[in-house]
Amino acid sequence: MKSVAEQIALIERGAVDFHSKEDLVKKLTRSLETGVPLTIKAGFDPTAPDLHLGHTVLIQKMRHFQMLGHQVNFLIGDFTGLIGDPTGKSDTRPPLTPEDVKRNAETYKEQVFKILDPDKTKVVFNSSWLGQLTSFEMIRLASELTVARMLERDDFKKRFESNRPISIHEFLYPLIQGYDSVAMKADVELGGTDQLFNLLMGRDLQRSRGQEPQVVLTMPLLEGLDGINKMSKSLGNYIGISEPANSIFGKIMSISDDLMFRYYELLSDLPMEEIGLLKGQIAGGLLHPKAVKVQLAKELVARFHNQDAAEDAERNFEQIFARHEMPDEIEEVEVVVSEDEIWVPKLLLDAGLVKSTSDGRRMIQQHAVSIEGEKVSDINAVVRAHGTLLLKVGKRRFCKVMFS
Repeated sequence: MKSVAEQIALIERGAVDFHSKEDLVKKLTRSLETGVPLTIKAGFDPTAPDLHLGHTVLIQKMRHFQMLGHQVNFLIGDFTGLIGDPTGKSDTRPPLTPEDVKRNAETYKEQVFKILDPDKTKVVFNSSWLGQLTSFEMIRLASELTVARMLERDDFKKRFESNRPISIHEFLYPLIQGYDSVAMKADVELGGTDQLFNLLMGRDLQRSRGQEPQVVLTMPLLEGLDGINKMSKSLGNYIGISEPANSIFGKIMSISDDLMFRYYELLSDLPMEEIGLLKGQIAGGLLHPKAVKVQLAKELVARFHNQDAAEDAERNFEQIFARHEMPDEIEEVEVVVSEDEIWVPKLLLDAGLVKSTSDGRRMIQQHAVSIEGEKVSDINAVVRAHGTLLLKVGKRRFCKVMFS
């Protein structure tokens, strides 16, 4: 194991806050003296089948602890997922079915091992202990928190003050997340800054049961492609880790130079000293930002696919953007029509290139739509629905439509 100072330096990378750093130093010191690794906990509710780069901020930090020799526990909240995390929500989340949770949990297991070492990772499900609690034990657990304390949470406070409903089961969520820490005897729990209330609950419950309180380490919420909002599938500003290599590469290349270095800090394995050197070389005019962004894009594509895919994605990107050529492989989509002509925004929607016909009209107005290499400028345009057509929307989206 590395020294405590060396471990702290890696653990602190990108972190927002510790509760508390002093406690972490004590735990790391004892771990070095005894040779017993710390138990690291991070929980993920399987509310959607796919993970994106925003999720991997925590997983990357888990990997840091793994690299330092500690026991990483990837907690899948198959029990808590049935409740739905109310954090940051203005309305009660619709409950997932057990089938949804089970299906999504399996995909999580596959995806996290693109980052974590499977031989050094323990995957646990909180239903294995929460599902065993009796009604008496659940009521006793609920007695440990007051409504006044719960309303200290910003999201609950806002909903209460605006007369928006708060379901009783939502109050249980922080308690049972905290109980996870008791069941796992966690030394450290990782979470986003928006999870702080829930994370501290684990410290309280451990303390009340005679356990040494866990250290809480919060990580920032990663901004999406727009550079402003939290990365989110609902906002469409995300990069999915299961996306094709060309898509991941192209999206990374589209981010701003400032956001690029935030991604470097939170997602890359490049040492902070080298990241600082890259910043200095760009500031001094010795290095073009594009070259640094390519390096980041290749690293992430290689992580989620492989090195060959990263090299191919770079070549494909250069073909499309540097030499304005078509990609080597273009997705083919069959569009079923009942008439001889089709409205272009409807065609873009059927081909999966836009989210709605309104989105299609907007892209046409922005001069971002081409058919067979010709720009479309009329939002009322129609095309003959025969044979095949090559469509392009924006700079990265290509599609070959086959009519039937």
